[in-house]
Amino acid sequence: MQEAYVIGNITIKDKVKWAEYRSKVLETISPWGGEIVFRGQKLKNLSGETKHLDNVIIRFPTQQALDNWFSSGAYQALIPIRELAADIDLTSYQSSI
Repeated sequence: MQEAYVIGNITIKDKVKWAEYRSKVLETISPWGGEIVFRGQKLKNLSGETKHLDNVIIRFPTQQALDNWFSSGAYQALIPIRELAADIDLTSYQSSI
């Protein structure tokens, strides 16, 4: 089975709401075998452009686990908070190594 990843590119709009979202999101990831492997801020663009300053990478054991997490009631309940807290581009990827 190939691992799957979610990469989130983030611009925070409301720090209080963002802290609330971050305090709750991990408990929605763990039941699906997911883990946050990177969370950080952009240092500089080495090539091209990006509009977001923050990033997160979440690893799941399979694409199905990732899909189950994203569609779960627990995560869907956090989306309204997320939308108030930040502008986020979320993209899923399947590992090719």
